[in-house]
Amino acid sequence: MWGSAAEPADSYYQIRPECTDVPNTRFKIKPGKTLSVRKWQAAFTQEGILDIGKTLNRIQRGGIHPSIRGEVWEFLLGCYDPKSTFEEREQIRQRRRLQYASWKQECKQMFPVIGSGGFITAPVITEKGQPILDPLVLQETNLGEDSDFFKELESRGPLDEKVIQWMLTLHQIGLDVNRTDRTLVFYEKKENLSKLWDILALYAWIDNDVGYCQGMSDLCSPMIMLLEDEADAFWCFERLMRRLRGNFRSTGRSVGVEAQLTHLSTITQIIDPKLHHHLENLGGGDYLFAIRMIMVQFRREFSFCDSLYLWEMMWGLEYDPEMYSLYEEPEFEGEKTEGSSKGKPKSIKQCGKYERENMKNGGKSSAEGPLPISVFLVASVLKDKSSKLMTEARGLDDVVKILNDITGNLDAKKACSGAMKLHKKYLKKQAKN
Repeated sequence: MWGSAAEPADSYYQIRPECTDVPNTRFKIKPGKTLSVRKWQAAFTQEGILDIGKTLNRIQRGGIHPSIRGEVWEFLLGCYDPKSTFEEREQIRQRRRLQYASWKQECKQMFPVIGSGGFITAPVITEKGQPILDPLVLQETNLGEDSDFFKELESRGPLDEKVIQWMLTLHQIGLDVNRTDRTLVFYEKKENLSKLWDILALYAWIDNDVGYCQGMSDLCSPMIMLLEDEADAFWCFERLMRRLRGNFRSTGRSVGVEAQLTHLSTITQIIDPKLHHHLENLGGGDYLFAIRMIMVQFRREFSFCDSLYLWEMMWGLEYDPEMYSLYEEPEFEGEKTEGSSKGKPKSIKQCGKYERENMKNGGKSSAEGPLPISVFLVASVLKDKSSKLMTEARGLDDVVKILNDITGNLDAKKACSGAMKLHKKYLKKQAKN
């Protein structure tokens, strides 16, 4: 109702009562602004084609109602084409669920704890592929020393290197799962922790290039909560990783996120040269103090609920209607490739506002193509804290402390507006140079 008061959203993501130091949530469900169930359903034609332009506008006005967040995210992340019908999407959904079940069975045959409702936090094999009969593993897995699994592992002979590397990551995934969003009531249930572990373990198996890296559990956790079916949650996470996996890619000498930090340095140098010079003098010219914000997309700087609001605002601004076709062809072979559009020119009305600005600029905000809005979000935070950083930061520890103090004090909508303004300013200054 238009006259209704804004409704707090905390009840949808309950916090454990003993956790009193979590950031306050600013996001509220605002009638007439937040994308409601009614407005969402009205955005589809009778056949199921989605008016993505109107949907994006509504998301920018007030975010998404928590009860439909998961299904809207599937479109924002490119799981489905807005031009597809209900029937076509159902066929895709069923095909993906079968694919997920097949991969899960493959992983379960290699390590029977997958899909068992449990997970591990201690290594099960050595780097040479020999089983480790750790009491903790035996307890966690309910596999005794005489279990068929350990006997088979010993009799199997030399394991394939890919299998060894995968099995060596399983306990690390478990340790990270144990630390992820533990302030939420949802993760008091072991079955939900296990589901998170299963998805991350399976992703590590199929993504040969990146595998598993710390931080992925923070990105995957919301998917488990928002999408009831495990396979659907996996595919939503897989689509998110298409955007972000470059940050996790390691070449041995560098990690992919360093490229984003270099861009952040360039942006700050152009937008706020005095701050950039000050940070360089403090030894922070590599901008490593901002690595967490980019890697886990501000999950630690906002409350759980506000971080979801921020994500959907960012994805809405960046939305590219060609994303689905780019991801589908070929299946699972790379992330979103900017500027590789085929066929008809895309409609600017179906693009997010940030994507529109990039289109006006010829699709470039760097030599490699458009930069993600997250880099400009970090730049916006630094600009907002510029005077404090200039006057109070006498070392990198001070920089980290000042940035840590923003936790729970940022407004997602204002942060996105700040990023958009900086992006425009950056493009204008670039054009003059």
